[in-house]
Amino acid sequence: MGPATDAFILSRRRGVLPGIIGCIQATEILKLALGKGTSLIGRLMLFNALDMKFRELKLRKDPKCPLCGPNPSVTELIDYEMFCGIQPEPVNPGSNPDEVSLQEMKKALDTPSLGIKVIDVREADEQQIARIAGVPLVPLSTLPQRFMDLDPNVQYYIHCKSGVRSMKALRFLREQGFKYVKSVKGGINGWADEIDPSVPKY
Repeated sequence: MGPATDAFILSRRRGVLPGIIGCIQATEILKLALGKGTSLIGRLMLFNALDMKFRELKLRKDPKCPLCGPNPSVTELIDYEMFCGIQPEPVNPGSNPDEVSLQEMKKALDTPSLGIKVIDVREADEQQIARIAGVPLVPLSTLPQRFMDLDPNVQYYIHCKSGVRSMKALRFLREQGFKYVKSVKGGINGWADEIDPSVPKY
């Protein structure tokens, strides 16, 4: 068989390979749960679907491995939220003069004559999941490059997922001379709870 034939066979078998490997993984779980047989721990199994052959490699521990070496430096799980810089929201947030309610945001959207503009500072992939019609996207990550597109003399209501990033955007815009900015308390998740249940929560 030539290269073209081999490529055709590989493309046709690609769909069943995950099933074969999945069955092997499920078998390993059953062996571990039952405490029977010999597991693949410390061994690497290679599967050649074209020749229908299995072969095995034995693996040795890396003495410098920070996790499984003799002197591990990784000994516990990290705080994921702290590592990613996610700030927890207060359990009982008090009134904040820099915040507006979801009802005030709805009024601004329903009454253009008020001259209040609403912007969304979430990321583009989040807006694909849930969005409020008519609200433009200005991601917080791009705000330092795009804030000059905004008018500092206009009143802005800023919303995000829950109200954390919108406060960060507010503080940044205030530093740039924007005086009329407010963060929407509760964000789009609150909007789904209180205003429009058809908006997905994530």
